[in-house]
Amino acid sequence: MFPPFEPHRWLKGAHAQTIAAAYLPGGRAPYRARQHRVPVGGGDEVVLHDDCPDRWQAGDRTVLMVHGLGGCHQSAYMVRIARKLNERGVRAFRMDQRGCGAGLRLARRPYHAGRTEDVAAALEYIERQCPGSPTTLIGFSIGGNVSLKLAGEVGSGACGGLDSVIAVCPPVDLEACSRRIEHPSNRLYQRHLLSALYKLNQQRQRLVAGAAVIQNGRRPCSLRELDDQLIAPTWDFAGVADYYQRSSAMHYLSQVRIPTRVLAAGDDPLVPVEQYGRTELSSQVRLHLTDHGGHLGFVGRVGRDPDRRWMDWRVLQWALEPDRD
Repeated sequence: MFPPFEPHRWLKGAHAQTIAAAYLPGGRAPYRARQHRVPVGGGDEVVLHDDCPDRWQAGDRTVLMVHGLGGCHQSAYMVRIARKLNERGVRAFRMDQRGCGAGLRLARRPYHAGRTEDVAAALEYIERQCPGSPTTLIGFSIGGNVSLKLAGEVGSGACGGLDSVIAVCPPVDLEACSRRIEHPSNRLYQRHLLSALYKLNQQRQRLVAGAAVIQNGRRPCSLRELDDQLIAPTWDFAGVADYYQRSSAMHYLSQVRIPTRVLAAGDDPLVPVEQYGRTELSSQVRLHLTDHGGHLGFVGRVGRDPDRRWMDWRVLQWALEPDRD
């Protein structure tokens, strides 16, 4: 249902797409959202940033946006897409996952790639705030894995007003993605993410009584080690392999019963495209795989979309599409 992606002629490489998308202008906007604090268990809370258009009415569509690893409500793609949705009358809730963004002081435990309970709590909260309004769940990177896993867990049931999902560059096989990010060509990405996540954990320890700590007390050398020393013990997994196995959305996609789209790039440097070949998809899940685009990149040719942000407009297209056949 989506038009083909044609990369900008100066940004055809995977790394060029990934890096340019993060730093090109367009990800800033005046902050006008209303904040909602949502309890998610264990005394922790997450924050929803409610961007509500003036003309929005009860019963109109809402979306819940879930950021990727190291992100928050201020991530450029979250800001850009929320603004575009608002311009078309869609109410957008940008979620700060546990311990992120405005929720830094509100959680003792960090979020993780399979923590669907928190997203479910956010969806149910949105339904109470917006009764009768359908909700599209939009997940980016790890947020996409959480979103797809939740859709599979829900199956034919209900979760708030959830009626559709779109995931962009989701790492549905966490084990494979962990190995990929340790490849020498991805050293800079791993170093950047590891530094950001380690600093975030240190901040939580200073600000939140009883915050989760890295098990062996030293700075991890890889994201896999961070998952093994922080995420797995904090959330009672048997170890990092158990965490990856139980949290990977690939094991749930055959159970999805609501219209779902997955956008992915064949040259994504962080998410190996081979994972989709090992994943059974239900008839409700459609994969749109492009040759180029990098990780959350998709900076297109001039003239194809108003601002060359192909990813944004496809997410928008799906959220606005009234025909869910």
